[in-house]
Amino acid sequence: MANKKTVGFIGGKFLPLHQGHIYVIITASNYVDELYVVVSSSKNRDRELCERDGIKYIPAEVRLSWLGEALNNLENINLIHIEDDKWESNYDWEQGAEMIKEAIGKHINYVFSSETEYNDVFKKYYPNSKHIVLDDKRKTVTISATELRKNLYDNWDKLPNCVRSYFTKKVAIVGTESCGKTTLAKKLAKFYNTEYVHEVGRDYCEKYSNFLTKEMFSQIATEHFLLQVKKAEVSNKVLFIDSEAIITQYYLEMYISEKNSPLIEEIIKLQDYDLVIFLEPDVKWVSDGFRFAGEESKRLKNNKKLKEMYIDRGIKFVSIKGDYNKRFIDVKRLVNKLFQ
Repeated sequence: MANKKTVGFIGGKFLPLHQGHIYVIITASNYVDELYVVVSSSKNRDRELCERDGIKYIPAEVRLSWLGEALNNLENINLIHIEDDKWESNYDWEQGAEMIKEAIGKHINYVFSSETEYNDVFKKYYPNSKHIVLDDKRKTVTISATELRKNLYDNWDKLPNCVRSYFTKKVAIVGTESCGKTTLAKKLAKFYNTEYVHEVGRDYCEKYSNFLTKEMFSQIATEHFLLQVKKAEVSNKVLFIDSEAIITQYYLEMYISEKNSPLIEEIIKLQDYDLVIFLEPDVKWVSDGFRFAGEESKRLKNNKKLKEMYIDRGIKFVSIKGDYNKRFIDVKRLVNKLFQ
């Protein structure tokens, strides 16, 4: 008769997941045939922890997706989610153990953690399992999730790539034509050693020689939004976005005289920027073969119209004016404030 497979579990809130978690999970998986990673969540408790330590709330489904990506292709690791909303502050270890045992549904040979202080708890509630403590001194990845929440961006290297994108600050650079959006986005990306999202609408203008159809504007907004998602995965703390969906909606009316695409409006609702920089049209207008509103009166009229589109949708922005050097310095100061 073949020997029964050994089973173990390791649990946590993973708020957020970090490389220390990855290390102990992988190490634990080396002890057993099957390892169960138990994600414990409570909406109220977890929200309070995030708010207390100054980071945005991380829903359980996001944490599970992180673990799913970080641990994919490791065939002896399984993920389990257990909601313990009924215990806000005082975790009921006895009931919690019963929920974990029921969810795993197999004899548990090993219980893993990084805390020696859990010895008595695990001995009491998992009497037939051996408690193995892994990296309790945090020598491999020298930080805890609690410390990480309080100082996230100074410990960026300890976050898996899949987690970094969730916390990447997004800065949108907006304004009417020929106000320096693209140049500023590129320069900021180079200075902060990170990525920027180019203006997808420009690609369409070049491809179709400025003869765009109504349907193309929805495609532009969709492609631009998805590009932001991809670029956030490889950015260094901050991502700069040249234009966004309100700009696309604005140009739809300018080019096609079409009012409000419902799809673009939905994309506008999905957008979530930490900072929106509105560049005033007080730099020299430059003709590039695609622009058509260079007269001062038109520039001012269009600027007013675009600004009202942000105000009407309740989107806050910071107005920036002056020469190129002043703009760069002013925006750099605002970006730095995002991390203070």
